[in-house]
Amino acid sequence: MKALVTGGAGFIGSNVVDALLERGDDVVVIDNLSTGKRENLEQALSNGARLVEADFRDGDAVRDIVGDTKPETIFHLGAQIDVRKSVADPAYDATINVIGTINMLAAAQEAGVRRFINSSTGGAIYGEGRVIPAPETHPAEPEAGYGQSKLSAEGYCGLFRRLHGLSTVSLRYGNVYGPRQDPLGEAGVIAIFCGKLADGGQPTVFGDGMQTRDYVYVGDVVSANLAAADSDAGGAFNVGLGVQSTVMDIVRLLGELGGRDDFQAEHAPERHGEIMHIALDASRAREELSWEPKVQLEEGLKRTLASIQQR
Repeated sequence: MKALVTGGAGFIGSNVVDALLERGDDVVVIDNLSTGKRENLEQALSNGARLVEADFRDGDAVRDIVGDTKPETIFHLGAQIDVRKSVADPAYDATINVIGTINMLAAAQEAGVRRFINSSTGGAIYGEGRVIPAPETHPAEPEAGYGQSKLSAEGYCGLFRRLHGLSTVSLRYGNVYGPRQDPLGEAGVIAIFCGKLADGGQPTVFGDGMQTRDYVYVGDVVSANLAAADSDAGGAFNVGLGVQSTVMDIVRLLGELGGRDDFQAEHAPERHGEIMHIALDASRAREELSWEPKVQLEEGLKRTLASIQQR
């Protein structure tokens, strides 16, 4: 299969690229390297992947790239993921997550792409969990521009499916973690805590640390993308463990894995507007995509910590 991956130099995207190459696919990456890292693709580029430095906010550029490469499948992982930035500047967030997605959809439709897999978000779209684990029918009540822009992008995927017959699907991820997530940037709490553990520091926990999330290992997210590519199912699919884990659970498990009895939370004031509890019901993905997560939290933490300690 010939595949095109937007955001392929990023955390999740580069892991998707590696999996595609491993099964023998021809892969082209679009990334402007604003947050993605070329070093994430070093092995992939040596194995035949091709990187095109471009910004998918440029509709003419992506139309030319997609038209020239003629991929069978597009994995759209490029995004603005900084929640705080989306609150401070929602127009900037929407330019990337909405306009950029529309540009990719239009290019895909024009080039006759067979399948378009859109990366979305679970918790940020649903807001505070009314039903846990939350099914895809849970009310969509985003509490930040990021969730709102992702919800809008999903809507355009549905529109292009109805209007043009483009086969689209959106995957709503839980809190993704794993190798290559940057512990120094706008990263998930697990990468940040692993970095603190490796450096001999202490984790900063906002509030009492009893807020819960659905932490899903990046390898399982990759397998969900591959399963979605092999299907023609449309709409939104949750991708998560369906298990609530607290921030304090993460601190405790990492301390045990790292052999540090002194790894203790340093509490800071809770962040205004933060969702307190969410987990995702992935039953639909199990039934329609034949996908289910394989990596439980403790094993995933062990792999993530090992990858950071090897840097």
